[in-house]
Amino acid sequence: MAESHSPADDIVYDLVSIQYHALKGAQVYGQYRKDAEGHDDVVAFIEQVHEEDTRRAERAHELLGKLTAQRGGRIG
Repeated sequence: MAESHSPADDIVYDLVSIQYHALKGAQVYGQYRKDAEGHDDVVAFIEQVHEEDTRRAERAHELLGKLTAQRGGRIG
């Protein structure tokens, strides 16, 4: 028997995916920054992108929390 699928399932998947990719990217920024040493403009850009990914992951986390709270803690 197939389980029902709702648009809310897609929203949760999308937010988890956004959060995952933002956090995964954040893991490599230290190496990117090291590679860019001596190029202040590139270092500044890498730091900016890192901050943006961090904020993106935090915001996805907040939204996931709101969605699960609205659904009584249930994700599916």
